[in-house]
Amino acid sequence: MPGDKNHLLGPDGEEALASTMRLRPLLAFDFDGTLAPIVPRPGAARISVALARRLDMLSRLLPVAVITGRSVDDVAPRLGFRPQFVIGNHGAEDPAMTASDAGAELESLRSHLRSRAEGLKAAGVEVEDKTYSIALHYRLASDRPKALDTIRSVLSETRGNTKAFGGKCVVNIVPENAPDKADAVENLVRRCASAGAIFVGDDVNDEAVFIRSQPTWLTVRVGRDDRGSQARYFLDNITEVGMMLQRMLDLAAST
Repeated sequence: MPGDKNHLLGPDGEEALASTMRLRPLLAFDFDGTLAPIVPRPGAARISVALARRLDMLSRLLPVAVITGRSVDDVAPRLGFRPQFVIGNHGAEDPAMTASDAGAELESLRSHLRSRAEGLKAAGVEVEDKTYSIALHYRLASDRPKALDTIRSVLSETRGNTKAFGGKCVVNIVPENAPDKADAVENLVRRCASAGAIFVGDDVNDEAVFIRSQPTWLTVRVGRDDRGSQARYFLDNITEVGMMLQRMLDLAAST
């Protein structure tokens, strides 16, 4: 509820938001589960017209970034506005900086997944190759625990300089040395010469930002599904994200 001490729309959160907005910060957002609802088929995800309109207005006042697990080409048409920055693949794909061969370390994994394609498909696992990362989705599996066990078994057979991390009905694999979302936020703060940052996310790959948050950063998690989250504040749902964006607009217009 907004009266909770760590709720962004409560008194403490409102004060923290107003204080950070006075710094003219970078505004950075995850996509799925933060700006767009999580849907059974990822290809159907979109930002609502109302949220896109507020984000577009904010982008005319402050630097705005979308930092997502999706590829840049995938997410850009789903936004409904043009942020100054779109960073994909969990922070590993920055159009201004990413080397063309950055996904080459995943080649052995690609080969292994192709050899196990039949078993993965039978378990209801969909393999999505995003060049700089690979996602193994199991949201549509009829038996999700079995699908996750299959993914773990397949990945246990592989070796290489990669790391895997979970998400909401997905297992993501990236090169061991790939930048994460915290690296992306740090880099964008430097590039914009911003005095602070606000980052809003909802999933495991957003925790890197929450954990490495600087004193002038405000971090917000959407949802209460992870009580161990290191986010400073939380919102309950995307409806409240819209309320937060409107509050940001009001604060930006008054500073």
